Amino acid sequence: MDKLAGHFHKLLKETDTRFFRYMYAGINWNSRLIGLTGPRGVGKTTLVLQYIKERLNPAETLYVTVEDFYFADNRLVDLANTFVNQGGKYLFIDEIHKYRDWSKEVKLIYDYHPGLKVVFTGSSVLDIRKGASDLSRRVVMYHMQGLSFREYLHLFHQVSVPPCTLEDILGRRVEIPGIRHPLPFFNDYLKRGYYPFALDDELELRLQQIINQNLETDIPMYAGMNVSTGRKLKQLLAIIAKSAPFKPNLTKIADMLSVSRNSIADYCQYLEEAGMIAQLRDATGGIRGLGKVDKIYLDNTNLSYNLAEEASNTGNIRETFFFNQMRIKHDVTASPVAGFLANGITFEVGDDVESGHQNVIPLWQFGMTY
Repeated sequence: MDKLAGHFHKLLKETDTRFFRYMYAGINWNSRLIGLTGPRGVGKTTLVLQYIKERLNPAETLYVTVEDFYFADNRLVDLANTFVNQGGKYLFIDEIHKYRDWSKEVKLIYDYHPGLKVVFTGSSVLDIRKGASDLSRRVVMYHMQGLSFREYLHLFHQVSVPPCTLEDILGRRVEIPGIRHPLPFFNDYLKRGYYPFALDDELELRLQQIINQNLETDIPMYAGMNVSTGRKLKQLLAIIAKSAPFKPNLTKIADMLSVSRNSIADYCQYLEEAGMIAQLRDATGGIRGLGKVDKIYLDNTNLSYNLAEEASNTGNIRETFFFNQMRIKHDVTASPVAGFLANGITFEVGDDVESGHQNVIPLWQFGMTY
């Protein structure tokens, strides 16, 4: 356990606290058991380390990742027992989806140690939902997405703007202090501004790594797929990348991949949970997520440029951006008239403009809501 603590303190020392993701202030850190999910690369690990560095006593805290070799021969519940006996009060567990039967042990930790607060993080494609169900009323779950355009301005260009509401956008009350021409910044965001790591790493290489991890490891491990079925996921993502956004014909795609129609629906659900695609549903279901899939998009514009550079066009990019940003705080469905429906209002995504007039709203403003 000393090696785990040493690794934790090294990470903590290297953690930058100059910029905080939108989710930081939205989490009730006083809860005894917190789960944080989200696609790979959006900053979950950094967020929890920032909280530890800013708010907690490191002597009473331990951060671990289950990818550590320690867990090849040791159990989480035993680690928690030892940690509590040494005066530990806050336990953070990263990449928990890679730990077998994680929810059973977290439940035991919760029940055995009422004075211990536990936070765990994991990728979207995993049995977190099932595990959260197993934990019943014990866990408070949060889901985090990639950077908004507003967060990109702060992280990449040190331009700080408070989040706005849809009412602010419709009332033309959105401005970026010090920036008269936002479109050059906006266009850069569309290409490389969704993932925080783009500030330091080679975006294309890191994105390919994330895509491969999702398709070759996370989804197959969760769904119990064999290697050949994993290849079908890659083929399906390639089809979507070349065509998105498009109205899905599951039967046709199933024939192309030589699998059942129901399998295609499952594969799309896995890809959506992994943060690879986004499925726009109609409003017939009434409750979010229950409507029929109307169109399939790539999840964000950075993926569009990376996976479908030749096939992507300006119209697709604009629609992808609107859907991606607005769905964080609003229930976005397909409009029966045209475009998207959000908060009962129909939005037709059109040309880029820097400032609005009449019913025309600059597209970039919809990236300022979180």
